[in-house]
Amino acid sequence: MPHRKTDLQVKKLEEERDQAILDMERLIESLKAEVDPDADEGDPDLAERDKVIALVQGLERKLDSIEAALRQAQAGMYGICKRCAKPINPDRLEILPEATLCVGCKSLVERGARVSAMAA
Repeated sequence: MPHRKTDLQVKKLEEERDQAILDMERLIESLKAEVDPDADEGDPDLAERDKVIALVQGLERKLDSIEAALRQAQAGMYGICKRCAKPINPDRLEILPEATLCVGCKSLVERGARVSAMAA
């Protein structure tokens, strides 16, 4: 992958990381102000809190992925699949710059996770 393209992708990753951190901080602040700890189980605020917690958890996973991709870029390996060491399709990186696995390896990993979950 040309160096300039990698620099642009890294900049995009850094921007996404910064935005994810801001979004997470905003959601966490809203959680602090939202729910009465003595609320009943059927309270709609609890359902809203669960949604916000799920959003925060999703942002945490995204942030972990972004950080992994940034570490890969620092090592000069951005755009190379961590599993098979082949180049990741540039179209995939354009859509998902934090991708560290090619489509084939990602499918295999997800399939393995589903099989493990079904066996448990």
